[in-house]
Amino acid sequence: MSKPLPSFPVLRGRDGTVLTAEEDFLVLDLPREQITFTADGLGRLRAEGRTLLIELRARRGTTPIVHRIDDVDAADAARFADKLNTALAKRVDDDDVDGAHFALIRHLGPTWRRGFHRRLLRVSLGHLLALTVLTVVAAAGARWSVVAMDVVVGGFAWLCLTLGWYGTGRSRRERWLRRRGVLATAFRTTSRNGYMYPDGTGSYRCFLHGQDEATLTVAFPADDPGDALVLSKPLTDLANTVAGPFLVFCSVVCTAALATVTAGFPS
Repeated sequence: MSKPLPSFPVLRGRDGTVLTAEEDFLVLDLPREQITFTADGLGRLRAEGRTLLIELRARRGTTPIVHRIDDVDAADAARFADKLNTALAKRVDDDDVDGAHFALIRHLGPTWRRGFHRRLLRVSLGHLLALTVLTVVAAAGARWSVVAMDVVVGGFAWLCLTLGWYGTGRSRRERWLRRRGVLATAFRTTSRNGYMYPDGTGSYRCFLHGQDEATLTVAFPADDPGDALVLSKPLTDLANTVAGPFLVFCSVVCTAALATVTAGFPS
């Protein structure tokens, strides 16, 4: 049973690492990750000079996972460990617990998804700017039929490019992950829209997702388990694979036609 943890000092370590304590969990902020330890998963803390070791509970016969914080204040680390261990010693639940399930890692570093969305935004805005220029050129010559064409057909071309670029990029990434990445099953957590999945190292990572499913299939690169992507359903993946490139092609053709008409339409 989880018990509230006592008040602790804030420990600051190397490279901006910070360990703080809330009512019933610890939060370890790292440069690219944030780890939340609930009291149910904590084994003990060990202060070794200017290093604090956070040892998780482990099932009998297995080696516990240990997280470390270096270059902390030695006196604060000792007080931190003593107070936490005193609180944990009062537990009366079964000791045969896998603490990894209660230490969830949230990825804070760059991911393919964030980078892809930024590229998609730049492409979409760049295309919209080009269509706006064509419309302004046509309007400057009082060619209102061309203006109407630029607006209607250009809007269609912009929508095709945005949806097609997204579908094409998404399908290519998923194919790469299925061939070279690691597949895992993500399970719902107690938080709303929260999911957790094993990252292959014995630890568990968490993320938020809008789908309301008991489980989700995720995939991530073997060298970056935090960069996970929820895989699309087969029908959605097929649509992205087929329709994505087709929509991009339609957008290119429509944009080229608009540029030709705008440049050569008689006054």
